[in-house]
Amino acid sequence: MEHLAGHEGSGAAAAPFRVLGPLEVSGDRGTVSVASGRQETVLGALVLELNRVVETAYLVDAIWAHHPPKTARAQVQICISRLRKALSAGGVDAIIETRARGYVLRAPEDATDVGTFRRLVTEAHALARDGRKMPAVLTLRTATALWRGRCLAGVPSEVLAGTAAQLDESRLEAIETAMRLLLELGRHEHVVGELMQLVANHPLRERLRGHLMLALYRSGRQAEALDIYHQGRALLTEELGLDPGRELRDLAQAILTDDPALAPDGEPEPRADVPTHVPQPEQEPGADPEPVVVPRQLPPDIGDFVADDTIVPALCAAVTEGQVKGPLSVALVLGGPGVGKSTLATHVAHRLAAEYFPDGQLYCDLRGLGGQPVDPAQALGRFLRALGVPGEDIPHALDECAEMYRSLIADRRILVLLDDAVSESQVLPLLPGTGSSAVLVTSRGLLTALPGAHRFDVTPLSTERSLHLLGRIIGERRVEAETEAARALARLVGGLPLALRIVGARLAARPHWSLASLWSRLENEHRRLDELAHGELSVRASLSRSHAGLAAADRHLLCLLGLAEGTVIPGWLGAALVDDRTPCPTDLLEPLIDMRLLDITAMDRGGEPRYGLSPLARTFTRERLAAEIPEAERVAAVRRMVGGWLALAGRAHEKIYGGAYTLVPGRAERWYPPEDVVQRCLPDPLGWLESEQGNLVSAVELAARFGLDELCWELATTLVTLFEARGCPDLWEHTHRVALAAVQEAGNERGQAAVLGSLGTLHLYRGEYEAAGPYLSAALGMFERLGEMRGQALCLRDLARIERHHGDDDRAMALYESAERDFVRAEDVIGRACVLGEMAHIAMRRGDFTRARSHLDVALGICRSTGFDRGQALVLRRMGQLLMHQRQSEAAERTFLEVLAMVEASGDLVGEGYVLHDLGRVNVDLRHVERAVEYYSRSARIRERILDHGGAAAVRADIVAVLGRPMTPVG
Repeated sequence: MEHLAGHEGSGAAAAPFRVLGPLEVSGDRGTVSVASGRQETVLGALVLELNRVVETAYLVDAIWAHHPPKTARAQVQICISRLRKALSAGGVDAIIETRARGYVLRAPEDATDVGTFRRLVTEAHALARDGRKMPAVLTLRTATALWRGRCLAGVPSEVLAGTAAQLDESRLEAIETAMRLLLELGRHEHVVGELMQLVANHPLRERLRGHLMLALYRSGRQAEALDIYHQGRALLTEELGLDPGRELRDLAQAILTDDPALAPDGEPEPRADVPTHVPQPEQEPGADPEPVVVPRQLPPDIGDFVADDTIVPALCAAVTEGQVKGPLSVALVLGGPGVGKSTLATHVAHRLAAEYFPDGQLYCDLRGLGGQPVDPAQALGRFLRALGVPGEDIPHALDECAEMYRSLIADRRILVLLDDAVSESQVLPLLPGTGSSAVLVTSRGLLTALPGAHRFDVTPLSTERSLHLLGRIIGERRVEAETEAARALARLVGGLPLALRIVGARLAARPHWSLASLWSRLENEHRRLDELAHGELSVRASLSRSHAGLAAADRHLLCLLGLAEGTVIPGWLGAALVDDRTPCPTDLLEPLIDMRLLDITAMDRGGEPRYGLSPLARTFTRERLAAEIPEAERVAAVRRMVGGWLALAGRAHEKIYGGAYTLVPGRAERWYPPEDVVQRCLPDPLGWLESEQGNLVSAVELAARFGLDELCWELATTLVTLFEARGCPDLWEHTHRVALAAVQEAGNERGQAAVLGSLGTLHLYRGEYEAAGPYLSAALGMFERLGEMRGQALCLRDLARIERHHGDDDRAMALYESAERDFVRAEDVIGRACVLGEMAHIAMRRGDFTRARSHLDVALGICRSTGFDRGQALVLRRMGQLLMHQRQSEAAERTFLEVLAMVEASGDLVGEGYVLHDLGRVNVDLRHVERAVEYYSRSARIRERILDHGGAAAVRADIVAVLGRPMTPVG
């Protein structure tokens, strides 16, 4: 959805739990981060059944519609535990209680947007029964404006999809009811446009089609009404093989025969609580009445206006609300430069002007010429003159001007459109004093101090609506002929309406240009803003106005943000760029948010905002960066930024491993964000690494580009923690090739050794044993010259794996023993534990079960003492293999199932693939054919997913071997 309409203060205040769209949760401490997938599914199910018990079996079905794992109930328990922590940390007024058969989300009845929607619909039906149709319509508008997209959009659950579809149906029913009431009120001419859009989006809904036919007929458009019927009949026949229902057929016949019963019932009903005439001041007997000046200052509307289905009706309802309820209606249309705020506001103003505000419309561009904000006294002077006050009678003092202005329009229905407001102090003196008038304000800032205002955030258009806008400008056929090029253009400009209008204008002016040729011109980032200018339209000029409104320090920070390669960045990064040690680094970004030059795009796992620059804003900042920031300052900023990523990645590794183990130490300078920021980032260190993967890889590339070789290699090797656990060999290789080039160019021998050794480990990970040897041997020689014990130990460990692959267990054991000694000297206990696990494997293959168990006991003790969960899973897997060697298959299966639960809970795909293979083998020993094949198949799928094709092939060979043997199926 391109536009998000909010109705604060309209009876639909934001509930803590929102499911009418993507799942969102907010508490006293802001937005609550809920992990996608299982946690979203569980919480969605609980919210939909608020204060009612949801059985565990239902939650299992909601998560795994088919073939739930044996650990399903345990995983649901884990989800519930994490949700409880998240709700508590976010200050949400709700608790999840455990019941005998499931769970219940306990919260106030109005804690969900679903509950609010149902309450408002009930109120609307009651108002309609009492004959108060317009208040009923406005209440239904408020209810349907709660939707932010499809119910539970993005929650991957077939079970919940049915309930979500029912709620989406309820929204459409509410819209249909509102349309019916408006037709009964005689508002047929004013609903035609909205009904056309609704029918286009829901072509099979006969009731909406009937409403549109009736609205067109009553508007004197009989032929169009019948055409709408014939289109629907053809569509129903083609799609479903059905004829329209009797109600629609009867309506078409009545329209065809011009049936008098279709005429509106009498005159249109006056709006509730709104005077039907404008009181005039008393005149002296016999005096001629003074003419009333009716200003018509609105800028022209546009014929090719494009918006989504919800924002226009929701904004119309907000602007006209005061005429029903009494207090002044103020609607704020907020958004960044070029996003279409003014176009939307002007379109709505024209839509409402004749019916709701017949006494005039006032307009002022508050940004002013040259970007200088208009003084409110100057704006009041213009309004007073437009209302017929002679210039010499206009007071000089602001307060007196405001009093005269409010008195003149107190009993009149006037719409005031204030465009591009800079601050609340500009707007407040321009507000009328009564609810008969209304105010529509657009702004790049937030204007949070305006009392009782409804806020509407306007965001860029989706790709489909971008294509629709282009088609309106240059013709649908031209867009359809180059659909992919049109989509690429829309993505390139980020769906920004101003940019799309410029693109359309240039293409319309040059019919011989292809869309692909213009995309090629725009693809060059250095020329992009030059190309996005046509006549008086200019993206650069629009962005420059917002840029000029910033303080010098904020402009400086905005420029430096152009250095960040990631599309979504964390809040601490701005502080790193300017080396500010403030305990609340996100405060530095707030001025950029206020001016809509930086967007809050999401919330991270710790509940902190995530930020992003639009594609064109990024291009603009990079222009300013090159022009305003010296190279030495840019390098220093990059050093701090990459140093921040390294500091956090290092802390994540330490949390996972229990210390800085298995990493070759370097000398790169870290930049540490405030400790509370670190703690919020890393409750789930592996999850954090995965969520920041794009930024971390970009940081490696950025460090190389700026010649920061020490930072580059340290960050690259630290990220192996992520790449190994999540199965990302391609990223592992890419970052290390980048780092290797950087350290070789700088002559950094330690960095070369670390990267070469890690590349050797990568080849082993891929099963490329012959390719791994030269890398490891070269790295070992360098580490020996440097006297780097940990690096030596890591190379010896991996060289031992090669010997094992070649079948030389004696040589492998000797190398493992050397590696263990070096790990001990380096005080790397986790490195030692990993080596002991491999030595145990050799011992068990030799039948020396006592020594194998001894090694494993020591390794498990180390992993438990440091809190290295993944290491514990690795050691327990070896213990399961030991039990298999000892023919204790049932005990081995129990151990492997314990390991499977651990790796699934941590998201360790590599470990999951291996232990599923082990479970397949042990079930072969137990003569459980179907179960063995199931485990093998799951293992193969995971190994294919992590690009371990050799491992997948080995598993499939085991499947063939199992199915080729006569065995007793599991009963």
